[in-house]
Amino acid sequence: MRHFPLFLDLQGRRVLVIGTGEIAHRKAEPLARAGALVEMADLFDPAQLAGCALAVGADAPIEELLALSKAAQAAGIPVNVVDRPALCSFIMPAIVDRDPITIAVSSGGTAPVLARLLRAKIEALIPPAYGRLAAMADSFKDEIRRRLPEMALRRRVLERLLGGRAADLVFAGREDEARTEFSRAIAEGEPERGMVYLVGAGPGAADLLTLRAQRLLGEADVIVHDRLVTPEVLDMARRDAERIYVGKARANHCMKQEDINALLVRLGQAGRKVVRLKGGDPFVFGRGGEEAEALAEAGVAVEVVPGVTAALACAAQAGIPLTHRDAARSVTFVTGHTKEGRLDIDFAPLVRSKTTLAVYMGIVSLPFLRDGLLAHGMAVDTPAALIERGGTAAQRELRGSLDELVQKAPAWSTGGPALVLIGDVVGRGVAVRAGKSAYAR
Repeated sequence: MRHFPLFLDLQGRRVLVIGTGEIAHRKAEPLARAGALVEMADLFDPAQLAGCALAVGADAPIEELLALSKAAQAAGIPVNVVDRPALCSFIMPAIVDRDPITIAVSSGGTAPVLARLLRAKIEALIPPAYGRLAAMADSFKDEIRRRLPEMALRRRVLERLLGGRAADLVFAGREDEARTEFSRAIAEGEPERGMVYLVGAGPGAADLLTLRAQRLLGEADVIVHDRLVTPEVLDMARRDAERIYVGKARANHCMKQEDINALLVRLGQAGRKVVRLKGGDPFVFGRGGEEAEALAEAGVAVEVVPGVTAALACAAQAGIPLTHRDAARSVTFVTGHTKEGRLDIDFAPLVRSKTTLAVYMGIVSLPFLRDGLLAHGMAVDTPAALIERGGTAAQRELRGSLDELVQKAPAWSTGGPALVLIGDVVGRGVAVRAGKSAYAR
């Protein structure tokens, strides 16, 4: 370890910054944010160091920077000269500010760009809500010490609160409930209650997960997942998390929806931290609403974490704008599942509105879809696209009119999840990624 990390209290203390250019102002800004009284000057005068807690040299002539470094070190004042490690007695780190949590990253002056890149990764992993959680823990500090004088017990209770449901409630913006959870745990030592997260896994690519979804997968005790969740996404979960498969395919359900609801309630009531992982978005044809209702009725805390839904992922990768000023002013999501052998869709307003249609699970019902739309006046040559395994590296596309799709789809489909896009926007598709511009027809 080349440098020993310390956090310095600069509140109300003088800090000297030599240089008045862009770099100097960048260095002065976080110092001022930490409460320092920052004084900036073009040139160095040793008298300026009187009463200073810290000195920084930035965009000033080299002779001024040398003089600053020598005088500050002789006076025992920590000094940093930008991009000149030999003149420094301390290194200015890359900072992740989650007040009151502060994380500093340093490369010892050898690779500051790398330190900034690492800071960006840490910022992505640690949301701002951690600052609110730390502030809440601080507000209970005196009560915890009074009620739990034994240090080992106090540590166990704090670990449970800061890594469990109370923290989850803070992250969800439900701070009044989190305060209640803190008070209950401190006063009564109750076993922690569980919480269920309805998490959208997106189209399948792990890098299309939200940051919140990624964090929760790394914290969950149990992962309850669908058929459409890919191994790539499941690999983001904690290694020792229990995994329960409840996937459903057309006319082939390994578990009925009522049983899935009961399972989630049972796991939540047992105090488990549960991620119910659903392909796409949990509230778009994913029965997430039914699961949320069942959990709420049973008194189990639930949070919904949205995901990238299939229509967005498929259209983006295919280069098809779902809306366009000259083609479609709205987009409508519909399900292609049949009910009693027919599509329960009111076709007339869909044709009149000139909306883009995104039909989920529509490959089997394509003939009904074509017949209904054409019967209500849709032009026979309206562009359409059938997109299979959308949003993944295996995405494939079949384009043409609806009638062409009906004729070619049975032989073309490989059985993967598919979405149908219909409307003039399909004809405006552009190649947005190398290797994705050749459309199957």
